[in-house]
Amino acid sequence: MFLVFLLIKTPFFHKTFLIKKNMLPLENYIDHTLLKPSATPENIIQLCEEAKKYNFFAVCINGSFVQLAKRELINSNVKIVAVVGFPLGTTAISIKVLETKTCINDGADEIDMVINVGMLKSKDFKYLENEIQAVKNELGDRVLKVIIETCYLTDEEKKVICEIAMNAGADFVKTSTGFGTNGATIADVKLIKEVLKGQLSIKASGGISDKETALSYISLGVTRIGTSSGIKIVT
Repeated sequence: MFLVFLLIKTPFFHKTFLIKKNMLPLENYIDHTLLKPSATPENIIQLCEEAKKYNFFAVCINGSFVQLAKRELINSNVKIVAVVGFPLGTTAISIKVLETKTCINDGADEIDMVINVGMLKSKDFKYLENEIQAVKNELGDRVLKVIIETCYLTDEEKKVICEIAMNAGADFVKTSTGFGTNGATIADVKLIKEVLKGQLSIKASGGISDKETALSYISLGVTRIGTSSGIKIVT
């Protein structure tokens, strides 16, 4: 009985237990990401080659590169994640829907959409539910990750947007764009997990650049890691 208590409560043993018993290969958690405004087609081709070489789950890219990535990833298992309303989230709902439709038609498998943070701040919760539902309706069975940009939110706002995402049919809550004032934090992931109660998955992104940090999030139940440091993390 004492040994079982140690396995559950001691951080070192807790992490080791999860890694040995419940984890997929680390590369299966990685969305290999390149969202810099200066990214070139050559950079995207390299990103795709790296994703294939290291068996990452997906590449995460801007919508204008989806067709290129689709060609580069043909006959591979690597998925394509396209961002919508990125990075500010302030485009109209109709534009986010159009972006989503274009990305899917071009070959995207999943969408990471930035919410309108200002609407959350102003407590226009119906607007947020409508925009998430509208994008999800365009996606059907494809995965929608809702980027809530935690660095700009109070804890109460984080709780509210997680509830809205669940009600609106999203598949994931994602912490950050990586373009805000801060990225993922352990505290935020714990709070999000508490609210979601396993109903939606969690993607942690922003500032995750080493294996130890990635494993810390995975040990909390995160199922996807958004990072431009995927190679460093898995090697």
